Amino acid sequence: MSRGDPSRKRCAIYTRKSSEEGLEQEFNSLQAQSEACEAYIRSQRHEGWVLARTRYDDGGFSGGNMERPAL
Repeated sequence: MSRGDPSRKRCAIYTRKSSEEGLEQEFNSLQAQSEACEAYIRSQRHEGWVLARTRYDDGGFSGGNMERPAL
């Protein structure tokens, strides 16, 4: 699949947790969300899905507010 292939779909992952509680743990909710998304994107490779390199994580930010650094 070439870079200009229209069937190629770059997929970004955005994770969020409304509180900072537990984010200091070695494995946390943001990582679990990211791993689940990565697995799904890999399962769709045959459809041209590829994972974007940049991660977008907002730990400790409410979903009720659009003012989030990674959004």
